[in-house]
Amino acid sequence: MFEFFFRYPLASFLKGRFVLLGRWPGWVLVLLMVAAAGGLGWLIWAKRGDAAPKLRTWRAGVIWGLEAALVVLVLLLLWEPAMTVAELSSQQNIIAVVVDDSRSMAIADSGSDGKAAREVAAVKSLQDGVLVGLKKRFQVRVYRLDHGVARLDTAAGDGLAQIAATGTATRIGVGLRELAAETSDLPVGAVVLLSDGGENSDGGLGNIDRETMNVLRNRRWPVHTVGFGKERATKDIEVEEINVAAHAMADSRMAATVRFQQRGYAGQKATLVVKDGDKALVSREVTLAGDGAMQTETLFFHAGTAGARSFAFQVLPLVGEKNLKNNAVTRPVVVSDEKRRILYVEGEPRWEYKFIRRAEDDDKTVQVASMLRTTENKIYRQGISDPKELESGFPVRPEDLFQYQGIILGSVEAGYFTASQQELLREFVDRRGGGVLFLGGRFSLADGGWAGSSVTDLFPTVLPPGRSTFHREAATAELTATGADSPVVRLVDDPVKNVDRWKKLTYMSDYQDAGAPKAGATVLAELKTSGRKMPLLVTQSYGRGRTAVMATSGTWRWQMSEALGDTAHDLFWQQLLRWVVGETPGRVVAGSSVSEAGQTLTDDGKVRLTASVRGIDYLPAADAKVEAHLLGPEGLSTTVEMTPAGDVPGNFVADWTAEKNGAYLAEVTADGGGKELGRDVVAFQRQDGVAENFHTEQNRAMLEKLAADTGGRYWKPEDLGRLPREISYSEAGISIRDTKELWNLPAVFLLLLILMTADWLLRRKWGVV
Repeated sequence: MFEFFFRYPLASFLKGRFVLLGRWPGWVLVLLMVAAAGGLGWLIWAKRGDAAPKLRTWRAGVIWGLEAALVVLVLLLLWEPAMTVAELSSQQNIIAVVVDDSRSMAIADSGSDGKAAREVAAVKSLQDGVLVGLKKRFQVRVYRLDHGVARLDTAAGDGLAQIAATGTATRIGVGLRELAAETSDLPVGAVVLLSDGGENSDGGLGNIDRETMNVLRNRRWPVHTVGFGKERATKDIEVEEINVAAHAMADSRMAATVRFQQRGYAGQKATLVVKDGDKALVSREVTLAGDGAMQTETLFFHAGTAGARSFAFQVLPLVGEKNLKNNAVTRPVVVSDEKRRILYVEGEPRWEYKFIRRAEDDDKTVQVASMLRTTENKIYRQGISDPKELESGFPVRPEDLFQYQGIILGSVEAGYFTASQQELLREFVDRRGGGVLFLGGRFSLADGGWAGSSVTDLFPTVLPPGRSTFHREAATAELTATGADSPVVRLVDDPVKNVDRWKKLTYMSDYQDAGAPKAGATVLAELKTSGRKMPLLVTQSYGRGRTAVMATSGTWRWQMSEALGDTAHDLFWQQLLRWVVGETPGRVVAGSSVSEAGQTLTDDGKVRLTASVRGIDYLPAADAKVEAHLLGPEGLSTTVEMTPAGDVPGNFVADWTAEKNGAYLAEVTADGGGKELGRDVVAFQRQDGVAENFHTEQNRAMLEKLAADTGGRYWKPEDLGRLPREISYSEAGISIRDTKELWNLPAVFLLLLILMTADWLLRRKWGVV
């Protein structure tokens, strides 16, 4: 219909440039238009007194508008309007047809019945006259796209039989760059891309990179995109992201945040499962949110014994799901049984000290070395590994204190520590990255003078003034909303039952006012007494480490007063102390670009290994020698030297490629001054084709943007019949600029007729003909 009125395709108007072929300059035309319109307006205004009464109103303006438009149009036609547009020369240009051959194109949701595979629909759309139409005017080359592009063999036909949707990745950007390099000396006039838009380079961001866009603009290639696949899935659940620690302590309780979305199952029940191999570690039933809404759930599970593990996080399939491969995501975790040591300093004999130590007796990973002040100048040591350990009391040298991963300060006043020891305590958290837990008591927190100490910034609360904050009165505990999601205070796996369990715990025999939480601190539990609520367990991050306050010394009653065999007290203290030491780094901290981003290596296998190395004093060791020993599939064993990162002292990097599919383990070691500084392990995995299972809906937005940014057009398969004609309007390749006259368009004569007819009809209606 458009070409019936305007003679030329819409693309020629969009890409053409308007010109006037008349001999007279354009400013004369404008002057005449203004003069004619003004003259008509003056004439009508001057004769308004003699006009019929109906024409003395707004109707006079309507008549003037119609007649002025008619005169302006006639004047414009006298100047011979036309447009110039670049058009590809016939048989002198190449049209590159690129067909997506990745696995996602095998999904059966296309075609006229919506049941054909995407690649089948793409091939059929080309064979239904499109290729023939293109070959009548151009040379045509057909390519398949997955990791890159490869030209199809067309010696025995169109080559489309070679499209099988088996590629393990969709890299549109890489493919277009490769196409540009291959045809650098050839006149390519345009590119036709048939795809679902599932670009999954760079972790599946779904965008075309800037480098590719610059290449396309330099070649002036218009990319015409043809979209296949449903833009919205009807019945599907897809796991979007898993947030879980890359390292864990043996037999510890881990927390994983699972983000997923669904379509077609809103309000229904689904089951989340965590598996270690074929063994289900935990499962939980959840109610699904609305269609397309991102849903976040937290699962708690046990890390198990030491070793490199691969945990699978899955939403069990529901009835009617077609794509089941996007229901699960695996993440590697290194579980370590390395012993973690805590220094517990207690200022007076008390029940809390005894029961905390007893709770840790069953934890084979965390060891507590304690010094209990029995008299003014005498201490009682327990849990020491050497007779000389803590012989002189609290350490005064970094190398002595930094051998611990955590510190507990019980009922002991700030004055017990010298100024240098207090500063060393700060360095333990800030530089060493250790954890410090402050307990309530007669000589702790504000009552111990800590509010006026030099390390008051270590506390996650603003300690109140005065020394009457410790009270021997009963108080009960309950979780905050934040604490309900924390593994530190999880006594029961079910989150609702866990909150209720805390409310039913036996009352504590005392409490302490810890003050108001600082900005950035997290209150996990509160205490209730005499109708008031105050913080009970507060945590914060500080430097490289973390600190916490437990504002009571009366949790021992949970063990004494609960039923025989109740594990609430011991479980709480084991989890809290594991939090204190769990993230304390060693002198070497290994990582990778994969583990840090929470992703899985796709088929390119490129990974950047990272290491943060510190010396004996935990200062950056910029001159260390660092190596990564890698183990992988099929007996792979290799060593890679790591080099300084350059931006931060003590940071080292190495770029490496995992060539094969499977799990990898990298052990990073660092030497300094002829001695080993430390070692650490990081795990990652390569899973070829995994990205093709996710985000399988047609990415129409990306295809439309790619076409618009390059001067092409997004096409629906059913509209491709017009492509062979419209694709010729391009400035790429070998093109000529054609001039198309506009004065003789049917639309122009129709407009003249409409203006004249409207003027006559209105005059007749208003009785002035």
